[in-house]
Amino acid sequence: MRSSNSSWFKVGVFFILISGAVLLPAGLRAEALAPQVVLMPLPYAQNALEPHISSATIGFHHGKHHAAYVNKANELMAAPQFQGKKPLEVMLMAAKDPALANLFNNLAQAINHEFFWLCLKPNGGGEPPAGPLAEAIVKSFGRWAKCREELEAAALSQFGSGWAWLVADGDTLKVVKTGNAETPVTQGLKPLLTIDVWEHAYYLDFQNRRAAFVKAVLDHLINWEFVAANFARPGPYAPLEPSAEPKQKPSEP
Repeated sequence: MRSSNSSWFKVGVFFILISGAVLLPAGLRAEALAPQVVLMPLPYAQNALEPHISSATIGFHHGKHHAAYVNKANELMAAPQFQGKKPLEVMLMAAKDPALANLFNNLAQAINHEFFWLCLKPNGGGEPPAGPLAEAIVKSFGRWAKCREELEAAALSQFGSGWAWLVADGDTLKVVKTGNAETPVTQGLKPLLTIDVWEHAYYLDFQNRRAAFVKAVLDHLINWEFVAANFARPGPYAPLEPSAEPKQKPSEP
């Protein structure tokens, strides 16, 4: 549990965190010897994405599914072999080791979900605003409509659970899809935007109409400021600025 006198940084693996699951390096808190992910509040009210995503869906998705991934990932990262490592290091280790599949699935899902929440905002969506990101989309796809078409196709063709992503591969933008908990980070790609197509992301509101959910996200909810910030920062794993300095320096363990 989060103690009242703990100091918290918002630090990132491959994205800019403004709230939500905070990735804490071991030793950031005096009592934390193992890496941790922490579920923190959404960057908007639970009902802020209505009528496109209901408060009920967000409540179950964030408060139950996402929270369960966070709790299980922390339980599994408490093993001695992970002490002194950051969550990203643990995730990349687990991605390569079939014996750590359960850890990878829960940790990657905790990270994927936090990224997804930050990709959304009320009154968002539509075409990306003019700027370097929009120019890169035109350079890579010819026009935004083509990029959108590929995002929709990836989201709809992903069999079962998974994610559709807009990523940067060097100077080129591309659309990829991943199944279950998989993430483009393990492929050396820099995620810019994602759409969650696990059924728990949309079933209460859209039932089996995944296409309608994807359209609603793209038309009304994409947080282009966040996507543009991801594109602008260097490297796929660049460290991110904390949102606030701690009130006092954490004591040495």
